[in-house]
Amino acid sequence: MALDRIDEQLVTLLQDDARATFADLGAAVGLSAPAAKRRVDRLRATGVITGFTAVVDPAALGWTTEAYVELFCAPRTTPAAVFAVAAKHPQVVSSCTISGEANALLHVRAADVHDFERILERIEAEPVVVRTKSVIVLSRGPSRSTTD
Repeated sequence: MALDRIDEQLVTLLQDDARATFADLGAAVGLSAPAAKRRVDRLRATGVITGFTAVVDPAALGWTTEAYVELFCAPRTTPAAVFAVAAKHPQVVSSCTISGEANALLHVRAADVHDFERILERIEAEPVVVRTKSVIVLSRGPSRSTTD
């Protein structure tokens, strides 16, 4: 589906605040509330918007350490096997297969560095994992989610 300028603005506004009212959305893009609702409904029906979610402060859950882990897997490891490894560990908040030397990238949240180390040891013990390479996040700037 090709998006026009107003659709793009609506998507951006909803990414910033998915709880915005249709009146607020319409006012921001020069539409009435019903017109804004029709556009958002169409964006949902065509799959541009796939859902709405709550953004949670990881620190409120006790997760103060964030890291990215590259997985280097055994030959012929399938994406399904990689995602099965990720699914076993609740601290893995997202995973993807990637191009390059590593096979996959895991986004991990942990209580602290020692907790991260324990999680990493469990991931490294998975049969398909040959080795890992990790980086710990020091600070994070603002971001917009486009998938999940």
